[in-house]
Parts: sequence; C-alpha cells; structure tokens
Amino acid sequence: MTIRVLLADDQALLRSAFRVLVDSEPDMEVVGEASDGAEAVRLAKEQGADVVLMDIRMPGTDGLAATRLISADPSLAQVRVVILTTFEVDDYVIQSLRAGASGFLGKGSEPEELLNAIRVAAGGEALLSPAATKGLIARFLAQGDDDRDPARSERLGALTGREREVLVQVAGGHSNDEIAERLQVSPLTVKTHVNRAMAKLGARDRAQLVVIAYESGLVRPRTD
Repeated sequence: MTIRVLLADDQALLRSAFRVLVDSEPDMEVVGEASDGAEAVRLAKEQGADVVLMDIRMPGTDGLAATRLISADPSLAQVRVVILTTFEVDDYVIQSLRAGASGFLGKGSEPEELLNAIRVAAGGEALLSPAATKGLIARFLAQGDDDRDPARSERLGALTGREREVLVQVAGGHSNDEIAERLQVSPLTVKTHVNRAMAKLGARDRAQLVVIAYESGLVRPRTD
C-alpha cells in the first residue's frame, strides 16, 4: 500500500527537496504541500493523508496547533504527524508528543532516517528521532507530581495487570518483540495487549501511550 504523505513547511525550497525524496520511494507519494498549519489540517482531510511531515514554526497556525487539531478530529484518526524541525530541543519534543505527534525528527537527519520515520509512523509504531532518546522522555516528560493527570490515572484502572505491564514496557521504548522476550509471551500477544490498552486509554498510537504512562504516574521519570 502506498503511504500518502503531506508536507507542511513555510519554506518552499525545503518542501521541494522533501517531495523529491519522498516521491523517489516506490511505497510512498506526496499528496499535497502546505505553507501553514491551517492549510495542513485542511489538506490532510481533502487528500486523505496517512502521514504529515509538520514543521513547528510556521506563520499563523503553527505546527503544534495544527497537530492538536488533527489529533482531536475523529475524521483524521488515521493521520499520523511527524514533527520535522531545526529546533530539536527538549521542550519541543514534549509539546509535540502531548499535542498528539507520532514522531519527532530534526531537519538535519539523514534521508534514510526521514523515510524510515514516515514508514514507522504509518505503521503506528513511531516514537522519537535518535536525538530525542528514551532517556529524554524519562527525564523530561513528567517533571514532578504536579504534572500528573488524575483523569488519566483513573483510566488506568480499566487495564488488566498484563496490559499495565505491557504499557510500562512500551513507555521504556521497547518493541513488541523485545517486550515478548521480556514477558515470555508471543509478539502477537503483546500486540493484542497494546491494541487493547490503546483502545481503553483513547490513545492514537504508541507515542501517546508513552505520554499517558508518564503523565498518569504509572512510570516515573529517571533521575540519572
């Protein structure tokens, strides 16, 4: 199946470069270009995009606001957003995940990293770029009990014990195969638990499961 990609960046030259790269792949195609966030939201609906490469800093509606609009729209439930920016800093990573982004990648990343991010996001497995590591999530995503979300903590009660175990492993950045080995179950069983946890917690993908795990207090940030 061809992955339908939407490019959202206020710099036409960068959009052109990304278009050439994406269209060179046999399993993906660019279906539209947007120069601001509002246009990105509109085109995501009109073009049936699977993945949006979203710049953060754009005039008018910025990338974070556009990501929030996309993730909050039930008609765009299939759309995954990968934040693509020159400002690969901790606060932007956290804001992007909380806005509903499935991934975060610096514009200085290698072409293969970008293409892989698109494929991973389309498959619902996205997390972060190599620069935005698991350690960063652990240190910064939940900074103290004041940031805990009581509503999300209560929703964890809907999970079974095994689903909570799997959620902890997902928050650690582990793949289904790694989780299966750690918990001594099959990868298919892990996938089933992940899907059930996503449904119960209202998460669009694994990236949002990570956010929920930290903000609910299920997983504590590391101090090392």
